[in-house]
Amino acid sequence: MANVSSEKQAQPIDYHAIEAMESFNSFVKKKNTFLFSITAVFLILYILLPILAFQPVLQQKLFGNITGVWVYSAGLFVMTIVLCTVYVKKAASFDKAAAAVLAEYRAKGGN
Repeated sequence: MANVSSEKQAQPIDYHAIEAMESFNSFVKKKNTFLFSITAVFLILYILLPILAFQPVLQQKLFGNITGVWVYSAGLFVMTIVLCTVYVKKAASFDKAAAAVLAEYRAKGGN
């Protein structure tokens, strides 16, 4: 037989109540806007590489025998590192905002 403790059982979180909160909806909107924007920039710049690689503009030699394709490709690596860094820093603020939403839910009588 299972041991039953006298501690109060944790009640499930009412996700519908959280979803109805204005602070939650504002948080989701900000997060989705950021994620869509950063993803769009990332995809557009990466999809342009195979398209522009065969265009005369990136076939020109820029530095010695280094063509524009190499410079653009190196720029994509730099962009990836920058976008990852920006995302990690922004994710920390999203974590704080999510904790604030949960704290507001609990302050209003949620568990």
